[in-house]
Amino acid sequence: MAINLQKGQRINLEKSNGSKLQSVCVGINWGAIEKKGMFGFGKTKEAVDLDASCALYNENKQLTEVVYFGSLSSKDGSIKHSGDDLTGDMGGDDGLDNEVITVDFSRLNPSVTYVAFVLNSFKGQDFGTIPFASIRIYEGIPKRVNEVFAKYDIANGSDFAGHVSMVLGVFYKKNGEWKFNALGEPTKDKKLEQTVKTVTEKYL
Repeated sequence: MAINLQKGQRINLEKSNGSKLQSVCVGINWGAIEKKGMFGFGKTKEAVDLDASCALYNENKQLTEVVYFGSLSSKDGSIKHSGDDLTGDMGGDDGLDNEVITVDFSRLNPSVTYVAFVLNSFKGQDFGTIPFASIRIYEGIPKRVNEVFAKYDIANGSDFAGHVSMVLGVFYKKNGEWKFNALGEPTKDKKLEQTVKTVTEKYL
């Protein structure tokens, strides 16, 4: 049963049968923006480039690595990014995520204590204008979803309108177990580096 995430909600990484999740996918889905054509005739599609990224921190809350469109894998190979999607779904929602970051907790460097996920609109397109933009956290692989256990509806979330960056949430290790703090906080940042700095200062 997927949870519609609420801000500040903390969830255990458990499957419906009670077993612990060893790996998760964080998937972002979105569409191109539909615009009216010249003089109100016809419609055109404007490509949308959203960027999912994650920042890794040690127990002292020091940034050790960022996985993003320019660096698609963590040094230890435990985190993988599916690659940069520059357009969104041009022909309507195809049901697949446009960008997926996979985290294998069993392979993650033991010194990593926090894995923070952020989303940026690369061209500065307002989240509130992007069709069916959503985030889901699930067990499976990028092309196959086994069990969704949390999701965020960005397109219909009034808090996100007027913003181009947000902090999705933070996976954190407590007593050797991984949990997730759902933040869903839009930020005033324009670029990835600024958003990571905001996470470091405010959200760990």
